[in-house]
Amino acid sequence: MSRVTHLLNKAAEVWRYSAVSDGMGGFEPQWSQIATGRARFSQPNATERVSAAESQSRLTHVVYVDTDADLRRGDELRMDGRKFDVLAVFEPSMPGTYLRADCFAKQLEL
Repeated sequence: MSRVTHLLNKAAEVWRYSAVSDGMGGFEPQWSQIATGRARFSQPNATERVSAAESQSRLTHVVYVDTDADLRRGDELRMDGRKFDVLAVFEPSMPGTYLRADCFAKQLEL
């Protein structure tokens, strides 16, 4: 358990993409839920937004999760009917504290 667990105030599901055989020699995309854990969602500050824009990234949220969370680039976080693409996952300079995930909020289609 990390030292910031008490600050993780939301439940978030981790979904991972995989290609599953369609039985005819091809593959079909499939999203599977692999975990549910605690997270803290926040918006990036102005410097982070400018830096992301300069690198042509679409950073809309910074998400903090427990250090033992199985979270990777390309995963999707789902919370309260919202979806967030994980762009990158970082560990801070003090290992074992938390993981930071830069994310992009998807607009849901009706």
